[in-house]
Amino acid sequence: MTQALAGKRGLIMGVANDRSIAWGIAKAMHEAGAELAFSYQGDAFGKRLAPLADSIGADLLIDMDVTDDASLDAGFATLQDRWPSIDFLVHAIAYSDKSELSGRFLDTSRANFKHSMDISAYSFVEVARRAHPMMCDNGGTLLTLTYQGSNRVVPNYNVMGVAKAALEAATRYLANDLGPDGIRVNAISPGPMKTLAGAAISGARKTFRFSENNAPLRSNATLEAVGGTAVYLASDAGNCTTGEIIRVDCGYHVLGMPQPDQI
Repeated sequence: MTQALAGKRGLIMGVANDRSIAWGIAKAMHEAGAELAFSYQGDAFGKRLAPLADSIGADLLIDMDVTDDASLDAGFATLQDRWPSIDFLVHAIAYSDKSELSGRFLDTSRANFKHSMDISAYSFVEVARRAHPMMCDNGGTLLTLTYQGSNRVVPNYNVMGVAKAALEAATRYLANDLGPDGIRVNAISPGPMKTLAGAAISGARKTFRFSENNAPLRSNATLEAVGGTAVYLASDAGNCTTGEIIRVDCGYHVLGMPQPDQI
């Protein structure tokens, strides 16, 4: 996939640090020849993002709050002032109150449920609505990130599993809505990874070890593998793929029970 994205431009949303899945995707897209812009929320994340963006020669960093329509409008206006059109957008944004990512899903509060759904699922609809006019002349790609807790129970994933299920459904509906304009919409579903977001989930280390010991490939996904998948989906090679949930989990999702030596 060398230079598979040469001449393409896109926005990466959700880089928290150099171990973020979003950063793995950004690096892979940069290496494939893409020109990148980044969004972040608040000064703290902006300070973390700045040296990473500088390391790949990206100078367009935009402060955007996905729960605030005015902030989104201003952010996309800034993006459009620099680039009248974009070829792809990566949505790597999710949130839940850490205190509710342990124990029972039954105990999820109304406030955190609504907030988690807003940030983790509905925000993809909001950014798609604003990215659409910047893609409709030549088509493009919208990508988001999900996890298998959307369709199988993962202890302590709780409300995030419900939010990811909504996100996956939104991916399919957006794919149908935007397909006539040549815009492809897909989600990547990595297995457990050692990220800042993953660390917020109670028992994350045990989950990581368990999947590593039981996945058919006896390993967990890497940032490079997820990044390579994103490059494929955003490249011309992915022109006929839309509405899909692409699993990059070393085969873990095919299992019906643990490996014999792990029982």
